[in-house]
Amino acid sequence: MVDRNPDDTNFPPFETEDLRSNLAAFLAQPFDDPITAKPRAVGGFKWGVYAFFDYDGEPIYVGQTKEKISTRIRRHLTNQRTDAVAMSVLDPFEVYEVEVWPLPQFQKTGATDAEAKAHLDALEDLVYQEAIANSTFKAVLNEKDPPPATMTVTKPASLRVCLVSDAVYQIRSHPDFRTARRALIISRLAQVISERKVQGGLRRVLLIQAKRLQWLAERRYVALGGPASVRTETGEEE
Repeated sequence: MVDRNPDDTNFPPFETEDLRSNLAAFLAQPFDDPITAKPRAVGGFKWGVYAFFDYDGEPIYVGQTKEKISTRIRRHLTNQRTDAVAMSVLDPFEVYEVEVWPLPQFQKTGATDAEAKAHLDALEDLVYQEAIANSTFKAVLNEKDPPPATMTVTKPASLRVCLVSDAVYQIRSHPDFRTARRALIISRLAQVISERKVQGGLRRVLLIQAKRLQWLAERRYVALGGPASVRTETGEEE
């Protein structure tokens, strides 16, 4: 065994490096661009909508970007520069898969273009509503609802990829680990709410997370025997 001082390592924790590596590979994946007739790295598209899914395939967050898909998703998952992560609305540890819907037709369009923004808002609302409809809890963890659609759009081609390696999956997928992690995030979110003047959206997220925690804990309890697994008191000290 090699003697190593844990304080002098130049590498980030294994799970952190795993996420960065898998995220970089995902964002570099080629995606057909019908405008140029050439593939482009999916993270290189400027406009688009994205959704995150947890280890049960549950949709947990939907967002949009008009700056760059790679920039926006990296902010969520690697550097906590979004309110969703900083305020414990979205937990990167819960993200198992990501799906993106790029909008190649607006690649050279400025961020203030009204028509492009209306199309982006409509696509986000469509993905958001479908995510809610497909959720066990009929909810996702967005603090705010997307802008109301002012036009009808259809979903373009998308790419959905797992961001977790088999090694990290073995660590994080265990239901007891997920229950503990979810309880921790709820505690952090509740603390944020208690310390600030917040809008109803954060309280809605807290309620949804509480329901998700109860569902996970109940499923684990039932899987291990439910009431039959509870011992009967004998009256003797144990």
